[in-house]
Amino acid sequence: MRFPHALAVLAIGAAMSGCKATGPSKAENTVVTEAKHEVTIGGKDVKNPIAYTPAAAKEGGEHFQHHCQICHGLDGQNTGVPFAAKMDPPVADLSSKDVQDYPDGQLKWIIENGIKPSGMPGWKGILDDEEMWNMVHYIRHLPAKGSLGEPAIYKEEAEEHEHMHGAAHEHHEHKETKPHTHKH
Repeated sequence: MRFPHALAVLAIGAAMSGCKATGPSKAENTVVTEAKHEVTIGGKDVKNPIAYTPAAAKEGGEHFQHHCQICHGLDGQNTGVPFAAKMDPPVADLSSKDVQDYPDGQLKWIIENGIKPSGMPGWKGILDDEEMWNMVHYIRHLPAKGSLGEPAIYKEEAEEHEHMHGAAHEHHEHKETKPHTHKH
């Protein structure tokens, strides 16, 4: 009886050693991107009812700074957002061809409804239609990457971390202590 059990364990081990988690292939990415653009994201044929003006884009930028900069950075290109590339999927760079290829109606639909598995929230009931359409204008006319700096929250966090590190360093110079451990 031990032989079949050992054989099963060996077979499972061999099968699992050949399994690796890898990123999606180019073909898989193409299929998923096409599905997002054509099937899952609504608003493809909806036109922006607000004509583009610099004032409309500026107003959209103000709403963007308030609601979106925490993930997308001030410039919409993830500048200064420490976790943007670590998310799965990564936070979208709104200047990318993939994002800019969406028609205005789909961009507004994404702002309104979010993309659930990605972490992108929907803003329906928080922003009104005019605010969302103006945000689409801002996304279409993003500032140069890095030109607005990083969101203040991340500057403050870095300064606080640096201050804490400096205080800890001074503390360790004066007396020997046990290493700090985190308990959860």
